[in-house]
Amino acid sequence: MGGIRSAKKFGNACLQIGTTFGPGTNNTYDAAIGTSLGKPVGSEDCLYINIWRPATADKNLPVLLFLHGGSNVSGYTADPMLDGAALAKAAGVVVITASYRLGVLGFINLPQLRLGGAEGAAGEDSGNFALLDNMAALHFIRDNVANFGGDPGNVTLSGQSAGAVNLLALMAAPRAKGLFHKVFEMSGSISLPENYTGTISSVLPPSLAGLTLLGDPPLSSLGLTVLSSAKASLKKDELILQALLGAGDTSVDAASAPIGVRTPAQIAEHLRSMDGAALLTAVNNAKLGGAGPILDNTLLPPDLIGAIAADKYQKVPVLAGTTRDEGKLFASQLATIGLNLKDPWKVKGAQRFSMMFDFDPDAAPRLTVKDIIHGDYLPVGKKRGYNEATNLMTKLGFELSRDHLLDTLRKRQPPGDGPGVWSFRFDWAQEPPPWNDVFGAAHAFELPFVFGNFQGTGLSNVMGGKANEQGRLALSKAVMASVGAFMRSGNPNTPELGATWEQWPSQMLFDATLTAQKTTPVYAP
Repeated sequence: MGGIRSAKKFGNACLQIGTTFGPGTNNTYDAAIGTSLGKPVGSEDCLYINIWRPATADKNLPVLLFLHGGSNVSGYTADPMLDGAALAKAAGVVVITASYRLGVLGFINLPQLRLGGAEGAAGEDSGNFALLDNMAALHFIRDNVANFGGDPGNVTLSGQSAGAVNLLALMAAPRAKGLFHKVFEMSGSISLPENYTGTISSVLPPSLAGLTLLGDPPLSSLGLTVLSSAKASLKKDELILQALLGAGDTSVDAASAPIGVRTPAQIAEHLRSMDGAALLTAVNNAKLGGAGPILDNTLLPPDLIGAIAADKYQKVPVLAGTTRDEGKLFASQLATIGLNLKDPWKVKGAQRFSMMFDFDPDAAPRLTVKDIIHGDYLPVGKKRGYNEATNLMTKLGFELSRDHLLDTLRKRQPPGDGPGVWSFRFDWAQEPPPWNDVFGAAHAFELPFVFGNFQGTGLSNVMGGKANEQGRLALSKAVMASVGAFMRSGNPNTPELGATWEQWPSQMLFDATLTAQKTTPVYAP
């Protein structure tokens, strides 16, 4: 369809089951999020991009394509935290955010739904629909971004959490070659179980070494990977198919022979004709709702780390980051990893969202850490307390996989020979109490600093306030300057850092006091 499309508001969020990091019913951050938890929100009509650029006549600007996080089951580009205006202006770049299909709509490995052969383009015989969406955004940028003053030959593919997982997968996807020229990923992981050696006890910090182990499970058995092999995904998706063929359909007795009585074309027609909200609800009710890249040996190779090790990937400059307290956002998972630990959270879901949404960072404190965290973990800094326990989640869930990735990349891209590999850790934890203890430098808390947005977002209430404003804004200014430098040259060093940043295994620590930036390099031996 030709012509000019009105672009006065954000496009729909992609269909998903509501979470505290989702869009609610109004496609923005507001109180509706608290009432839509666990319910379908968004639309199947959702594949849109958003573009920001400086208000100048400059052309050939570096381009950033950012993929939002949300475990590949939630998230939306209209999140005020991801508004690209401040970053585009501060860094002098074009910022683009793109939506993509989520959950079972984004990743499902069913032969009946594949588009290969005569029906689809070569290589589309894959259930990685979300990654195909990501690639469609890259194709649009290649063909159209010059109209917005961007340089199609200088595209940085970026993402956080699930978005970072997706972009790292695309590094090893042959069909994505040449569509991007740099990578800026935050908290991504592409390790497989076989990449993890040893047991939980082998990675316990000394302060946790005395914990009672329930069999001391091997790291390879903990479900740390967010990827699925072709075989594993097919097994799971056959269960999904069983659940979906009976949902909203009375033409066949689903309990007797839901699959065998239908041809593949009939199955595909039924699934594609289902109401999307009913489809997601059925999958969610069956507790089969997790999603992530499928190593199908069609779009993606069967081992992404292995592909990098074998030099079968897109070799580009890499900027990779984690946060110091990643695990605090996932503290509830402490009860599931094989140790004698319980869930630290006293409040969950809608109650915690309400606490954050109604919090006034400049008012006299009404909440304490005891209102949110169980007393067994307090004070947070005690031996085997909340900080040490969640540090274990950070280690298991993020640092091990970060090291696998960056160590493998460094062998193929050593310092001084080829594109650089740079790493940072985000340490800022100056939130008003009690959130400085509850979250600290948790997963996703670097995003407001990258985008320069501290108003009207899901995190702004618990991060903001007058007390930390001077230091917070100074750190954000340095972060955005560094991102801009990396986008232009593939090197994140910039005078605003006040220190020299060396390549991995060295790191740059991003932090601030209440009043000043505090950026510290940590050099490898």
